[in-house]
Amino acid sequence: MLNRRDVLELAAAAVAISGGQLAAGTDSATDRPADFEIVDTNVSLFRWPFRRLPLDETDKLVGKLRSLGVTQAWASSFEAVLHRDLASVNQRLAETCREFPELIPMGAVNPALPGWESDLRRCVEDFNMPGIRLLPGYHGYPLDDSRIPELLKRAATAGVVVQIAMSLEDPRTQSELVRIADVDLSRLLPLLPKVPHARVQILNQKLRAPLLTQLAKLPGVYVDTARVDGTDAVPKLARSVAAGRVLFGSHSPFLIPEAALIRTHESGLLDDAGLRAVLAGNAREFLELNS
Repeated sequence: MLNRRDVLELAAAAVAISGGQLAAGTDSATDRPADFEIVDTNVSLFRWPFRRLPLDETDKLVGKLRSLGVTQAWASSFEAVLHRDLASVNQRLAETCREFPELIPMGAVNPALPGWESDLRRCVEDFNMPGIRLLPGYHGYPLDDSRIPELLKRAATAGVVVQIAMSLEDPRTQSELVRIADVDLSRLLPLLPKVPHARVQILNQKLRAPLLTQLAKLPGVYVDTARVDGTDAVPKLARSVAAGRVLFGSHSPFLIPEAALIRTHESGLLDDAGLRAVLAGNAREFLELNS
């Protein structure tokens, strides 16, 4: 597991992706094309409600992502964690994302609140968002809630993707007053086959077999890389799920974005095609399938 010093020492290698080379000494240290694209499918704007984060100001976060070669970042809002007025949260998110060409807004919808249908409609029609993000742990509903199938159907009909955050913070570091367990993703197993046109991305997952294998067999299920640990974790993940289902995600600014990039390429086990797919190609295809 990388410590802080490791991350700082290897950050230059992560930046080198955007310049077209891997760090010397890896198994794939040959010159790489200079046109690697990076799409970060998992970032959040504004302030985490429980403590300040180094990059919780949008201009600083975007500046960091640009320095790492990120060309597009799918952004939701930390304000959605505790705010009940999600219409205002999503409006502010949309307005902020218009100021930065890299940012693609993913509005929050809470099916446990009255009027969630209106929030979903506004995300699609008023803010032209290509996807929405669900926070079941913080919004207090399980994934077998009776309203979830209708939400997925409406999203699929509207042509938007649905991101589901398995977690936002490790339970070991949470406030004593707010203890949120990881979302039980096994409840998706009987649900998603009933909504075959839905496209769902699981964020911050740390799944293991057999649940990972079972979910990977479902139509339209994708995962991100934000919480996987280990030098070869991303290549292993890419081999464990169906082709094209692993999307790069950093969970910035809660986690250090350099660390996510390092984990993606440092093993040298992904060839150029595999690296391009994880870093951007799979994400582009994911959105195109719903457009």
